Amino acid sequence: MEKQKLDKKRFILSFIPTSIFVGLLWLIHVTSVVLDLDLTFLGLHPLKAEGLIGILTAPLIHGDFSHLAANSVPLILLGGLLFYFYRDIAWKVFLLSYFLSNFWIWFGARQAWHIGASGLVYAFAAFLFVSGIVRRDVRLSAISLLVSFLYGSMVWGIFPLVPRVSWESHLMGAIAGVILALYYKGEGPQRKKYSWEYEEDIDDEGFPYWEIYDDDEFN
Repeated sequence: MEKQKLDKKRFILSFIPTSIFVGLLWLIHVTSVVLDLDLTFLGLHPLKAEGLIGILTAPLIHGDFSHLAANSVPLILLGGLLFYFYRDIAWKVFLLSYFLSNFWIWFGARQAWHIGASGLVYAFAAFLFVSGIVRRDVRLSAISLLVSFLYGSMVWGIFPLVPRVSWESHLMGAIAGVILALYYKGEGPQRKKYSWEYEEDIDDEGFPYWEIYDDDEFN
């Protein structure tokens, strides 16, 4: 019972980092509306010196409330799952997704101002989906299926179908998520191995021995 309470508490706490991040996004946007500020200059403009600041600030800026609202729920949900199931590497994935995708957008996207945190949404979704598959863990694979069910339609966002939508942000975010899932596949939670799974080897005297795995720890 105590373990269940601790796990429930950890699950709830896992949603705090991205909830705070989303709260910051809303604070920035509401402030810009109240003060009638145009913060587009903080976005990414590919291959332009004035657009370099967007590598740091572009995800913080949104065009309108509908744009911000569309990113808020998946950021909190996917981010919470990231910090719960991959807590040991969650901050690495968060920060690398943030900066890698933005750098690639600045380097290779079309000539326009790119703003919004949708690239981060795609990075989280891609990471959770691919990581659950490559780790071959039942629980993590279930998360992959959940992400596919909830956000499978996002795949269309990586194609240039809507002129005013930064499909490049979606694509670069997804690529970052996939790369990070593969890069960190040896860190964080691993597939649980049971006692009947063994690896045959040879000891120092030339006789075979078996390494038995039964690790209940879920990092």
